[in-house]
Amino acid sequence: MEKPLIAIPLGDPAGVGPEIVVMSIAAKEVFDKARCIVIGDKKVIDIAIDICKVKLKVNVVESPEQGIYEEGVLNLIDLDNVDLSKFEFGKVSGMCGKAAYEYIEKSIELANDGKVDAVATTPINKEALKAGNINFIGHTEIFGALTNTPDPLTMFEVRGMRVFFLSRHVSLRKACDMVKKDRIKDYVKRCLEALKKLGVTEGTMAIAGLNPHSGEHGLFGDEEVEEVIPAVEELQAEGYNVVGPIGADSVFHQALEGRFNSVLSLYHDQGHIATKTVDFARTIAVTGGMPILRTSVDHGTAFDIAGTGKVSAVSMIEAISLAAKYSPNFKK
Repeated sequence: MEKPLIAIPLGDPAGVGPEIVVMSIAAKEVFDKARCIVIGDKKVIDIAIDICKVKLKVNVVESPEQGIYEEGVLNLIDLDNVDLSKFEFGKVSGMCGKAAYEYIEKSIELANDGKVDAVATTPINKEALKAGNINFIGHTEIFGALTNTPDPLTMFEVRGMRVFFLSRHVSLRKACDMVKKDRIKDYVKRCLEALKKLGVTEGTMAIAGLNPHSGEHGLFGDEEVEEVIPAVEELQAEGYNVVGPIGADSVFHQALEGRFNSVLSLYHDQGHIATKTVDFARTIAVTGGMPILRTSVDHGTAFDIAGTGKVSAVSMIEAISLAAKYSPNFKK
């Protein structure tokens, strides 16, 4: 059986993206699981290969079918969009922000056209995007727009534990205000559909409590009584396999033990802390609810160490591996 073909946009060239990409392509673990096509700039790739001291031959192609998928070969679609006379590792740059967007755009185009099986993304920088006049704040928004998906779902996976998020980048106060029955019901249905798309059809989804001890029947807050429990009861009546609320101090541990196939975290940091404490480097983001599969490292551009060869490629290797694992379910 042919290995899945994964597109890898280089990320912000001034960040650690180029380094983790070349180290991952050179890793036997990646070669054994996937065929990879990188979208980036050859000049930057060559610098990263030199910095990381990996043995790779760069094979420049115009399309994935021209790739030579052999060990030690980095297949590259070269967009040639970085001017080295203006380039510097570790610096916010409009040129690099625009380049990063163009790599992502090309990767999504390949996935939308069925020429690759999934996309595994590398870090980008919000300030650089803005400086490059790119009107998106991050990957999720870019993927949503370019796949015609109004509200993509974010799922984290680490050691088999899967966590969805009812809200993303909003204040904690606003996140609490977003814990509403109808929103919970909508998200649970969409999350379960996203899991089905990944091939996860067995098991129960748990909804985390918002307040300490899930509010203790209204003693420490009434969101569980007024919003979460009614949502769960209605979902169960409609035949959905969901339980909750379960206290956030125990639900993630229970999911890690396999009691639940997923958890719906009620705000951003609740689920981020749980997953990243388990294994920061191997916590991988999966963007769900889209017609294509996207996985991603869950760390930033690390400008402070970019260009030094000090970065670990563990998260990138895991992101590619997870893309290869789930991509057969997205075959067009």
